[in-house]
Amino acid sequence: MFEYVLKLAIMLPAIGLLAWGCLKLAKKMQDRVGAPVQGKSARIIETTMLSPSLKLAVIEFHGREILVSASRTGLTRLAEAPARASAEGLDR
Repeated sequence: MFEYVLKLAIMLPAIGLLAWGCLKLAKKMQDRVGAPVQGKSARIIETTMLSPSLKLAVIEFHGREILVSASRTGLTRLAEAPARASAEGLDR
């Protein structure tokens, strides 16, 4: 019985630390992936879910903002406009 309690006292904090470490690593990797990268010409400005299978997205590409709909069948360009100055300050 004592061995069981000793194993539990050792393994429970070890599993907790392992889970905490995995969460910290996932957060660090997510921040690295979401960071803006120099040299990329396309950037997602904003997205909106319309339904489970349909999403609207505003993509900045070479100084233009392009509104696209994304569905299971693919992307469709809906509109295009010059990039707004306020969109330059957004970091997504």
